[in-house]
Amino acid sequence: MFGTSGVRGPVGEEVTAGLALDVGRALATDGAETVVVGRDARDSGRMLTRALVAGLTECGADVVDVGVEATPTVARAVVREGADAGVVVTASHNPAPDNGIKLWTESGRAFGEERNDRIADIVESAAFDFAGHDAIGERRDAEAATDGDARRLHERALRESVAIPADLSVVVDLGNGVGRVTADALHAAGCDVETLNAQRDGRFPGRPSEPTAANCETACEVVAATDADLGVVHDGDADRMMAIDERGRFVGGDALLALFGRREADSDDRVAVPVDTSLLVADALAEVGAEVTYTPVGDAYVAAEAAKPDVAFGGEPSGAWIWPDRTPCPDGPLAACMLTATLGAEGSLAALVDDLPEYPIRRDSVRTEAKSAIVERVGEVAAAEYDDVSTLDGVRVETDAGWFLVRASGTEPLVRITAEARDEGDADALFETARALIDRAATDLD
Repeated sequence: MFGTSGVRGPVGEEVTAGLALDVGRALATDGAETVVVGRDARDSGRMLTRALVAGLTECGADVVDVGVEATPTVARAVVREGADAGVVVTASHNPAPDNGIKLWTESGRAFGEERNDRIADIVESAAFDFAGHDAIGERRDAEAATDGDARRLHERALRESVAIPADLSVVVDLGNGVGRVTADALHAAGCDVETLNAQRDGRFPGRPSEPTAANCETACEVVAATDADLGVVHDGDADRMMAIDERGRFVGGDALLALFGRREADSDDRVAVPVDTSLLVADALAEVGAEVTYTPVGDAYVAAEAAKPDVAFGGEPSGAWIWPDRTPCPDGPLAACMLTATLGAEGSLAALVDDLPEYPIRRDSVRTEAKSAIVERVGEVAAAEYDDVSTLDGVRVETDAGWFLVRASGTEPLVRITAEARDEGDADALFETARALIDRAATDLD
């Protein structure tokens, strides 16, 4: 039921009010007595949140409703409220027809596989522990339970924990999502802030929700045409943050991961990254005596590794960034503030990116309903033909020229291919090798 980022899929098909009701029931049955709930701007979230709250209270849990806010805002509220768990109704960067449910621990970290599986088992067996008529839970708004609304408290925490320079000009593209806290924090710190797609609208009319280079062309043009020092872009629930340098160039996630990791890590530290991360991150960390530690793809896995004492930072090239000494969840607004702090200390983002090595990396996907079987078969063939094969998440093959990865998407019917080398020709050859293995596996399964 749960993928790498919770439950996610088309509303009315995979994600329904009935599912939300049962997840709420299961979470309370599993022992959560107080639960913080929030959602992104998708209109379907109204219906799903009501069903979720009904399930929670029906099984005796009290609910603190944060309302329509960024996912990291909700995750921080779980800790602040002293709640047992949190739930965000969101499909994050997925398109508007989708929605989803993501669960958070009392520490503000995403549920891991074990706890997700426990909730799924309760839902599938309908083993709900319903409360008696005199023990039904209560719902209250977060503002009534604290000294201010969740967004303002998130903003305050950002300004208190990050030395945001006051003399920068920043373009913030909110993508019609719920990341307004970024613009608020930067503005309050004295930055000159210009917003794009700032009106909350879960249909995402300004641009698709996922902050990719192709989806953020307008923001790049605005940054290039103005005197802005930086552009930052969020997805629909603002757990992701990507950047645009002062020349209007979209900065790749691997480059940001290298910059953040190198800035946070010292000698003998580790930085948690997923298995599809570029070689340039390992090379950048080696310059300061640190190293990468690989995890399966998914911010929950990165967050779990980042919780270990010798891990200074965790991140995914897709735009999820985790500073474990500040918060255990991916926090796009925090990442935006940290990036402005980096520029305040080191200057031009374009210059920082230009100093990084450039390695050719190829990424693509193959749509298939047999994704798990294909990846399993690719692993069998690769193990017989290559010496250095990892199956931590999918199949990663290391060669003298570079590496390639074949893995099943955790949220879509796709097999993802990544290949990288220090030479263009080697990258192309590795990519074609990976694609051929997938074709071969599909043929074997026919």
